Amino acid sequence: MTLFRPLHRLLPAAVLALVCLVLLAPLPAAAQSVLADLLPDQTASDLVAGAEGFGPIRDDLAAAPVLKGGETVAWAFVTSDFVGTTGYSGKPIHTLVAIGTDGRIAGVKLVKHSEPIVLIGIPEAKVRALVEGYKGLDLVAEAKSGGTTHDVDIISGATVTVMVIDDSIIRSGLKVARTLGLGGLAPEAAATGPRYEIAADAPAPADWPTMEGDGTLRRLSLDVGQVNAAFAANADPRAAGRALTEAPETTFIEMQVALVSVPAIGTALLGDAADANLRGWLGQGDQAIAVFGRGLYSFKGSGYVRGGIFDRIVLIQDDVSVRFRDRDHRRVNAIAAQGAPDFPEMDLFRIPAASGFDPTRPFRIQLLVHRDVGPIEKIFQTFDLSYQLPQQYLRMAAAPAAALPAPEAVPAAAQPVAAEGEVQAQAQLWKRIWLDSKPKIAVLGSMLAVLTLVFFFQQFAVRNERRFYIFRMAYLTVTLVVLGWMFNAQLSVVNLMALFGSLVNGFSWQAFLLDPLTFILWFAVAAALLFWGRGAYCGWLCPFGALQELTNQVARKLRIPQWTLPWGLHERLWPIKYMIFLGLFGVSLMSVEQAEHLAEVEPFKTAIILKFVRAWPFVAYAVALLVAGLFVERFYCRYLCPLGAALAIPARVRMFDWLKRYHECGNPCQICAHECPVQSIHPTGEINPNECINCLHCQVLYNSPKVCPVVIKKMKRRDKLAASAVPDLGRPPAGHPNAGRVTEPTT
Repeated sequence: MTLFRPLHRLLPAAVLALVCLVLLAPLPAAAQSVLADLLPDQTASDLVAGAEGFGPIRDDLAAAPVLKGGETVAWAFVTSDFVGTTGYSGKPIHTLVAIGTDGRIAGVKLVKHSEPIVLIGIPEAKVRALVEGYKGLDLVAEAKSGGTTHDVDIISGATVTVMVIDDSIIRSGLKVARTLGLGGLAPEAAATGPRYEIAADAPAPADWPTMEGDGTLRRLSLDVGQVNAAFAANADPRAAGRALTEAPETTFIEMQVALVSVPAIGTALLGDAADANLRGWLGQGDQAIAVFGRGLYSFKGSGYVRGGIFDRIVLIQDDVSVRFRDRDHRRVNAIAAQGAPDFPEMDLFRIPAASGFDPTRPFRIQLLVHRDVGPIEKIFQTFDLSYQLPQQYLRMAAAPAAALPAPEAVPAAAQPVAAEGEVQAQAQLWKRIWLDSKPKIAVLGSMLAVLTLVFFFQQFAVRNERRFYIFRMAYLTVTLVVLGWMFNAQLSVVNLMALFGSLVNGFSWQAFLLDPLTFILWFAVAAALLFWGRGAYCGWLCPFGALQELTNQVARKLRIPQWTLPWGLHERLWPIKYMIFLGLFGVSLMSVEQAEHLAEVEPFKTAIILKFVRAWPFVAYAVALLVAGLFVERFYCRYLCPLGAALAIPARVRMFDWLKRYHECGNPCQICAHECPVQSIHPTGEINPNECINCLHCQVLYNSPKVCPVVIKKMKRRDKLAASAVPDLGRPPAGHPNAGRVTEPTT
């Protein structure tokens, strides 16, 4: 019995065990400050030169005095106790900061982080050196300027991480300095003027020009000349040497912003249906902005990936800063306002209520612009777009009273009506998206139809070996170029984790219908699992799988040697992908975000979605897998792909066995087993459906009169029977009427 089969039967039990471990895990103890957890392991002199130790942490503030000669020379705190800004990992970056009594930073130390970009490829010493460079920063000056007097020394390849560190140090430093009165700073006085709130009944503006004129829309417009001038003033001379060559008046970026969580603005810009969908997306207290952009530069950036952060924009309001992740992002399909120009980029960004953002007060959107100055080096400049909600959308907030009457309960009959309206709005949205995606859906539908016909009539499709080979290579090329690089329709194990999360937290069809190609592909995969197993997708519709096979075919043409692993080793490498999948699934039960980062074991984002335009560690990993595939065909599919493993588990319930075999297959004939591209045929002749990619090569051999011994034997027997069925009458006897008509054969 093979190693794989018992392991496969244990997979459901393993999944159940993981679920039980999570459910039975003890609840965490009451939370305390991060400083209390980390301070015992820190040395005061490492933070502030000459310091002798730390005093007790204050009861009212997560800060501890730094003592020197028995006197407090600074106050130490951890940034994550005061700001919730997170990096790529979805977790805070814990930085220990000491602020002197003069309001200057006396010492900084990176204590703990989970940033994958640092753990993978950026030297941590480089990041620590950058953090320590904040020593001496004057927070009094930062308070006066809103945190913009200093330059951020961004490390190429770690843009988000560095900006999160900078944001955390400045914002938390200002909070601590103000609370303790360091450097003469004082806590911000409570507003003594009138308090405002959003006027829900404000009338919607008439059109786009009106919104531009009254400040509903605010614009940041930069031309090439302005950007070149900004980089020319940079201290690094390389910035000026890489100036943009377009005409100075060329639009570099035009970015317009509006606070669409205000009902009147949302209705005017998005229309009633999309605005209703927006309301359903926003939670209690959440706000949202719409960002529209055009020009040479994208405010989203090409490095954005699912599960990641938009690293080119950040919202700043006093001590509050908000960076937008993919879960807080939606695309705008159309602008409802009359007179709106065309924008290639139109997006919504949600501002969580927990951020502390106040929509009635001014804020700014900071745009990060980069310039390449080397193969992997970049220089950065920032530009601000200021926003203040116009007065017509505000009204005086009622003064707090000792006992305000309770709001009237919403009639029960009204609640289903609101819910029904929201569902209708969501339905209208996904229907509009599907209508806009008609060409893509038609292409994908055609590909699925062709593949279905090939599988149902495979006996005819594989008759001519050369024609079938050409067809398969052409189909895989379309899968890679059109489905992958053009449509970005690459399925991922992350989709399965998101599906599981939705089943646990409340399933909604609308969330999945918003991505037509992904929805159709998953529906097709589900159907194919019942008929053919996982191979229908893995062998034909996976863009990265197509890339592996096409590059391997090129390698064969170049006579690069092909390695066939010994069966024993090959069989023992199969379970690795199942272990990876179970590990990702177990992590997703505790943290979907962390599981998404660990899912980078899939090179799909790098090779397909981003077309290798990404940080070098990710590119190197994807290229390494492709290089391995030059020698071992579909190396990644065979041993590492968690998506393939996830599809193989339910594929065990398939109802049909379409791949034909002879009794002689495996005993004695081993031709198919030796020629199977992924070694999914056992030496005993059975095809392992969990590893088969349905390339149909074995069916080509099954019908080949030149290769298959069984077919050759049948052909010889048929020819022999045909020959024996025709009697040899020989030459007619002498005197026969036809005797004269027989001619002698020529030699």
